[in-house]
Amino acid sequence: MFRLGIILIWLTMGGCMARPVSLMPEGARAVTVVRVIDGDTFVVEDGSDKGETVRLIGVDAPETRRSAHRDIGHFGEEAKAYLTELLSGGQVFLAYDVGKRDRYRRTLAYAYLPDGTFVNAELVRRGFATALTVPPNVAQADLFTDLEREARRKRRGLWK
Repeated sequence: MFRLGIILIWLTMGGCMARPVSLMPEGARAVTVVRVIDGDTFVVEDGSDKGETVRLIGVDAPETRRSAHRDIGHFGEEAKAYLTELLSGGQVFLAYDVGKRDRYRRTLAYAYLPDGTFVNAELVRRGFATALTVPPNVAQADLFTDLEREARRKRRGLWK
């Protein structure tokens, strides 16, 4: 299904620090980001007035708005700001798993920056989101779980 690249880890001065995870699959679809809704959801151009809403697979960021079922989450605004920063270039590449839409009709996708940075993984690695496995979309579940453990251990983001 996915033809995965390698995970890039770079050394920086002063010790070992993981750089963004890169797993850009072949055939990812280029889209233009219109706006970020919250830390795990954004809208891309699709020719319609509303755009196409994309929900990132395998991650769950804290809520930024109160709803009937959820309160505003701790670190929600920070997660939204970080995703906004990541997607500030405007272009992103989307790749899919088994299920293409959720019950709210949002497109379910893995997102990649033009440089290959795996957006879903970066959110978890930096502590802006937790791993969330929802079958049948489980291709990257182990990676996200490992990255969440690392974020907790290193007290990043939500885990400070």
